[in-house]
Amino acid sequence: MKHTAIICASLLLAACGRSGGAEVGEFKNDFAGNEIKVQALSDPKVAGVTCHLSHFDRGFWDRVAKGNWFEDPSNASIACRQTGPISMGDIDLDKNGEEVFSQRMSLVFKSIAVRRIYDAENNTLIYVVYSRRPIEGSAKMSISTISLFGTEAQAENALPG
Repeated sequence: MKHTAIICASLLLAACGRSGGAEVGEFKNDFAGNEIKVQALSDPKVAGVTCHLSHFDRGFWDRVAKGNWFEDPSNASIACRQTGPISMGDIDLDKNGEEVFSQRMSLVFKSIAVRRIYDAENNTLIYVVYSRRPIEGSAKMSISTISLFGTEAQAENALPG
């Protein structure tokens, strides 16, 4: 019975959403086995842009000690850079922007997401990573921008200035 519970807990932890970008780095940051993971994310509608997302991944012993098996903290940070010629597809131009990445941080409700917003006045792409919960939103977020100044990039559906 005890082994079955451990196997079930391991499977549920695996279901907590480790998906999306390619993992390019990870390191332990304490004795409890907690890790910082770094993923490289490509924007599906903007070629030539790579974002690196770092987030906290709770280790087994931390989960045992705190009794919360099914949730990772929603702290995350993002940095985006031009990594090639920028070519934009049909991106959303309204102030809400559009989600380009999402990853679950708990079994059911909590996730972190990356949203792209196009600032036409300053010809800049803005990427925001934030925590999303259906009931209690979180103020934990990070932002990165890419200036399109000096590039040929322009949104396909942008109005000419």
